[in-house]
Formats: sequence, structure tokens, C-alpha cells
Amino acid sequence: MTLPTPPGGPSSWLVDHLDLLPRDGTVLDLACGRGRHTLFLARAGFRVHAIDRDPDAIEALRVAGREFGVAITSEVMDLETSVPPDLGQARYAVVLVFNYLHRPLFPALRDALAVGGRLFYETFTIAQAARGHPKNPAFLLHPGELPALVAPLVVLRSREGDVDDRSVASIVAERRD
Repeated sequence: MTLPTPPGGPSSWLVDHLDLLPRDGTVLDLACGRGRHTLFLARAGFRVHAIDRDPDAIEALRVAGREFGVAITSEVMDLETSVPPDLGQARYAVVLVFNYLHRPLFPALRDALAVGGRLFYETFTIAQAARGHPKNPAFLLHPGELPALVAPLVVLRSREGDVDDRSVASIVAERRD
């Protein structure tokens, strides 16, 4: 039997830093879209909870999870409300955020991580606007902004610049308190 191919592949940032993923605990894939990271990690044996505001994307992820035979949990949630959503306290071993930026959400991301938990974050910088989408400055990081947004998490690895024809900032940071 041939398994269906996941929608898109996982980010090279995630793949290149798999050694920093704790094996115990649950992974939160936030703003997951159709779940390329959720499916990748679930197929590798991780427990994954996926959140997105798009009910069609979550339904597509649920269907793909059944097709792959992996157990995932998922929910529809608007992350851009006037009051940031409650993602739980010290609930996740890993929080993933790729290609998404909503600055008011960072305190909730930090709170959701368990002590020793790690945040994998990658999104576009303002240099991306010259390349095309996205162009809205609200969705683009300024130079050096990402480490400040994740503080007081401890940065384990980071990069900023042109990667795979995109202008991005990427980070893996750990909660130590």
C-alpha cells in the first residue's frame, strides 16, 4: 500500500534541527494550515495538536491524518482576537510556528511551553516584500526582531536572511524557568 504524499514538505528549518525536538510531550503546531508539519511529526511518532483558524484547512488535515493512519488532535481557533487566546500553561514540549506572525501572541506562546520546552519559529522579514508575498508590514519581521519577541526564552539556534528564495528569520528557543 502506498501512503499519500503530505501536502508540501516540512520546512528545512524544522528538518535541519530535529535533534532539538524533545521526544516526550506534545507538539503544538500553531497556524498549521493544511498540516505539513503536523503530518510530518505525527508520522515520526510525535503526539501533535494542530490549531488553525480555517475550518477547511483543519478538515483537510483530519482527512490526511486518517489517510496516513496517524492520530492527531486539532481545533479551529482564531488566533488574532483582541485578547490573545489561552493556549494553556506549560502544556507543550514543542510549539511550532511557520510562515505566520501575530506579535500579540508571543506571551501565550511562551506560556504554553513547559519548562525545557522549545519554540521553533520561522517567518518572513521585511526584505520579503521586495520578493512578493507577503507585503503587509504587520506580517513581516524587522531585522533582529525575532529574538526580542521570544525573550525571555533562551535562543539555541537562529538565522536571518535569504533562504530558499525567501527572506526569513528562524529560531529555536527554550523555556528555562
